[in-house]
Amino acid sequence: VQLQAFGGGLVQAGGSLRLSCAASGRTYTNYVVGWFRQAPGAEREFVAAIRWSSGSSYYVDSVKGRFTISRDNAENTVSLQMNSLKPEDTAIYYCALNRFAPIEWVANVRPEDYDFWGHGTQVTVSS
Repeated sequence: VQLQAFGGGLVQAGGSLRLSCAASGRTYTNYVVGWFRQAPGAEREFVAAIRWSSGSSYYVDSVKGRFTISRDNAENTVSLQMNSLKPEDTAIYYCALNRFAPIEWVANVRPEDYDFWGHGTQVTVSS
């Protein structure tokens, strides 16, 4: 499986960006695609995830109501619409895929839960 993330950039606080993650290669029955981010000097943290088969999604509390994750079956992509961006959202954003994702979302929020990773895309929010 290959993942490619794109769509990052520089935006002012309060602005919006849309990230996309294109997946190619082998498919799985019950996989989850997640977005993580890593700020300088910080650990990689979970942002949002979507279960491909059902479209159900899960978010970290800090982005609820501002970020929306979605999938496009035809394009085989997962997008992260980020609105009302804050300077603390500044980070490198990564998409990742968990091949055999458990039903419980709590089992899909750690970096080690994921099998494949794309290269990151930088998001910078200026104040």
